[in-house]
Amino acid sequence: MKPTPGDPQNDFLSPEGVTWGVVGKSVEENNTVEHLDQLFSAAKQTGFQIFVSPHYYYPTDHHWHFEGKLEALMHQIHMFDRKDALSFEGSGADWLEQYKPYIQDGKTVVTSPHKIYGPETNDLVLQLRKRKIDTVILGGMSANLCTESHMRELLEQGFEVVVVKDATAAAVTPELGDGYKAAVINFGFMANEVVTTATAVERMQKASVK
Repeated sequence: MKPTPGDPQNDFLSPEGVTWGVVGKSVEENNTVEHLDQLFSAAKQTGFQIFVSPHYYYPTDHHWHFEGKLEALMHQIHMFDRKDALSFEGSGADWLEQYKPYIQDGKTVVTSPHKIYGPETNDLVLQLRKRKIDTVILGGMSANLCTESHMRELLEQGFEVVVVKDATAAAVTPELGDGYKAAVINFGFMANEVVTTATAVERMQKASVK
């Protein structure tokens, strides 16, 4: 089993992030930031490989001719914007500060960016296949968008997917409803298993590969 967090970035998980107004309540209710930290820490302590599937937009991505509703919104609010492909320190696309020791230790695999929601546009599946990995522990943001899209694609690609339901969160809006509740329902229908962070950490500790 290999932990795969999606979008552990400022714009989703920091109170200063551009989406905090719609995701903050869900992040706090699920204790998402701390639970992701616990998954990172447990993986490092037990020798499990971590894969991060990030979400970035470069200036050229703002010239797309069509987008879905939330894609358009992400571009309008400059979510995950980077000024170029080589630097993003301190931006909304940057890692949450407390995760940097885990991600920037030279051992964590950071894939190429996904551009909409799923890993079809990045090299996550390639990186997993090259290591002969067939089971993924999935967490990260956002529950009904990137997390659910990653779950669906990984399942279609033949992976066993365990979703950590309290290591994610989602937007809640009067117009669109509660994205977290919608995702948890779909997790239950499709994932091989849905667990809590405590359960995922316990299993990693028992199955330590060190």
